[in-house]
Amino acid sequence: MNETPKDRLDRWRACAVLHVDMDMFYVGVELLAAPGLRGRPVIVAGAGNRSVVLSASYEARAFGVRSGMPLARARAMCPQAVLLEPHRDAYDAYSGRVMAMFREITDRVEQISVDEAFLDVAGAVRRLGPPVGIARGLRARVRDELGLTASVGIGANKTVAKIASTRSKPDGLLLVQPEDTVAFLAELPVSALWGVGGRTAEALTGVGLRSVGDLAAAPVPMLTRLVGRAAGHHLHELANGRDPRPVEPVREEKSVGAEETFARDVADDRVLHETLLRLSHRTASRLRRQGLRARRVGLKVRWADFTTITRSRTLQHPCTSAHDLLEHGVGLLAELGDRPQPVRLIGIRAERLEPATDALQLSLDGREEEWVAAEQAMDRVHARFGAERLGPARLLPPAPRKPEGNSEAVDSRVRGANSAPDGLSW
Repeated sequence: MNETPKDRLDRWRACAVLHVDMDMFYVGVELLAAPGLRGRPVIVAGAGNRSVVLSASYEARAFGVRSGMPLARARAMCPQAVLLEPHRDAYDAYSGRVMAMFREITDRVEQISVDEAFLDVAGAVRRLGPPVGIARGLRARVRDELGLTASVGIGANKTVAKIASTRSKPDGLLLVQPEDTVAFLAELPVSALWGVGGRTAEALTGVGLRSVGDLAAAPVPMLTRLVGRAAGHHLHELANGRDPRPVEPVREEKSVGAEETFARDVADDRVLHETLLRLSHRTASRLRRQGLRARRVGLKVRWADFTTITRSRTLQHPCTSAHDLLEHGVGLLAELGDRPQPVRLIGIRAERLEPATDALQLSLDGREEEWVAAEQAMDRVHARFGAERLGPARLLPPAPRKPEGNSEAVDSRVRGANSAPDGLSW
């Protein structure tokens, strides 16, 4: 029987969930500025052996290097790898451009990290054609316009699409039709299912349930005895290709923040304050990019013996500026009093987030608004020229010494970076 246009649209809409996952995203962004490193093992991580791997090229992964691994271990496994320090502002900027591309296709975009998202394109197929064509066009656009690659999985639901994108890496595309879903899942290990961690996988394999097909055929009472009632039912549904969760366009951010582990423990207030300044700018930039503001600021400090404490304060007026985040962060640090040990890690968080478009009571002297305007201008410079072109003067490297007698010589970087609103300085 011939397929009618309506039948065709219905078929496309029955398998219209895309999971897009950027390939080695941090490495990919770094290689845009260092194309000569393509094809070589590359690791993105902060300096110092206490750091962890943020991202690794596929050449480094061949040696066993993985994200989240201690840098010291990664370097031992792949000593020939090139180590690149992260540029987080660049990652946020490219992430914003990628997500904007997604939202041009459909308003049903659920971003789940800086480099991956679900898209429900059921509403776009009449205009753009089948989901596989949409995915091909999207991958081509990301490659041509940004110089990055993405892997895409397509399925009838989020679980299938997520697994399909993982199986298509690197730089691939995999479509799993609804009628093929159970067979596709059956041969996979139980750990492939979303939410099956090490302990759950150990409990399942301990009774002979090694594949997703084993899990799909297992009696539900058996699964509930092993992993609990709710988890047992949930895993049985997933193993049989059933996942009713919709793609949710709005994900409520509970907090936004940044932290840094020092290569050596720090007792110097100047270093701690400069680090908080850098982290405050990183956090405030994310707030503004996402159209959010914070009603509470949190501080995280980890001592040399790994003891970790957190402190927070609720703000009288919500904020989006790094200046305000820094002011409260430094205040919280001072409230700790005499520190018992040097600091191993410090971080700052913006909490109790709300849309920045809501009505806001302005400060009496206008200083808060001046800071926001100044930092928004800096955002525009970063978007056009890169994050290295403009920043707080306190974070710039020391200016080169000038010949004696040239009293009017001023380092141009400091002159440009110190142009803050009157009466204010970083």
